[in-house]
Amino acid sequence: MEPVTLTTERLVLRPFEPSDAPAVHAACQDPGIPRWTSVPSPYGVGDAERFVGTVVPESWRDDTAYHFAVVSRADGSLVGATGLVRLDRLRTPERQAELGYWTVKEHRGRGCAVEAARAVLRWAFRELGVERLEWHAEAGNEGSRVVARRLGFHMEGTLRAQLVRGGTRRDVWIGSLLPSDLPEDHEEPAPAGSTAIRRPDATPYLPFPG
Repeated sequence: MEPVTLTTERLVLRPFEPSDAPAVHAACQDPGIPRWTSVPSPYGVGDAERFVGTVVPESWRDDTAYHFAVVSRADGSLVGATGLVRLDRLRTPERQAELGYWTVKEHRGRGCAVEAARAVLRWAFRELGVERLEWHAEAGNEGSRVVARRLGFHMEGTLRAQLVRGGTRRDVWIGSLLPSDLPEDHEEPAPAGSTAIRRPDATPYLPFPG
């Protein structure tokens, strides 16, 4: 996959660059990010350099994850990260991916995570052909769940003992979003940098009537 850039009213979503390493390192000193995500703890400068210089470009190239740096259109500062992960079922009949995100502490509470994630999920549905987008978070991560609900994710339950972290099994919340859950185009335009594509090859969905 060739990396792409998306824009919203306040934000630019672009692939991470080597010059982002100091900002990523600074952001991940906030205990909340390693607590609720898979980033190493403690998080060193080398971890940030490997992420932006190796992990991100290799993930785009190998179609394993599409990571975006979320930066402010006003001053170019790092606001957070968002993207699609666990893409092993993206090009299978499941056509499925998972949405992930984190926000720099100083930018929380401003709706930036929702704005950025909404651009990614519309790109995923319209251009990548995703037919089911999942959200996972360790049970108790209320901040992530608030964002997911605002995006329209349907909460589907708890996966017991699904996550192993720090040598301990933990429960995981799961939610899903389908293309049909999004507002019609006339209600909410596509983000700049994304082209609306109607997919005639979409797999028919037969909901259980019970």
